[in-house]
Amino acid sequence: MSLAINMQTVYFENFKFNKQSSVVRASGIVYFTISMAIIFTAPSLTHAFIYTTLLVAFILLIYWLIIKSQVAFSLTPTHFQQHLFRGGWIIKWRNIRQIEQCTLSHNGWHQPIPWIGIRLKSYTPYLESICPRIISEILLNQRGLLFLGIKQHPEYMLNFEDIVLDSREFIADNGKRYTGLQAMLANRMQYQRQLHGYDIFISVGDLGMNRTGEEFIGLARRYIAAADPDT
Repeated sequence: MSLAINMQTVYFENFKFNKQSSVVRASGIVYFTISMAIIFTAPSLTHAFIYTTLLVAFILLIYWLIIKSQVAFSLTPTHFQQHLFRGGWIIKWRNIRQIEQCTLSHNGWHQPIPWIGIRLKSYTPYLESICPRIISEILLNQRGLLFLGIKQHPEYMLNFEDIVLDSREFIADNGKRYTGLQAMLANRMQYQRQLHGYDIFISVGDLGMNRTGEEFIGLARRYIAAADPDT
């Protein structure tokens, strides 16, 4: 009997944020207070309207930045999913070959860095699950991680720009051909595997204040061990 029936779905996020949150309430109080001050101190109603409009725009910008930075994760008996502002991606536990804390070699020692690496068995399911907007975000946000890996392998340094923007057609292990952003992501994953040993990366900072990288890795490994290989 599969152990998957004993694993419950777990959902967590890097921080809590909703319409009832303290952040929104505090923003409302600040908005009301400053608006009243503007109305009573502005030299004219026109100035009051302009100042209030700018204040509203500023608060909306802060609200959008907070929402955009929210990251969440779902762990179910069959799959693991990351939820981002513009979408997300999903992989099945049976497609994960390895999950570890990323490290860099320095003077013969392996020093951990704040990234968790996932090595896949097949790229195809991951590439099929991710939308172009998320691909663009990953390619941009993980340039620093790519550069750290290249610093460990100087033979790649001269071709850094070519590696970052490698859009050559990618042929998956099942023969399917990918072009465009999907090809760029697949090529980047191959480079990252050569440099770091993994294909997908999760920032430890995205796990939230109450969960360490080691705790997440241990939790994920339990789900991998319990997953039904046929699901």
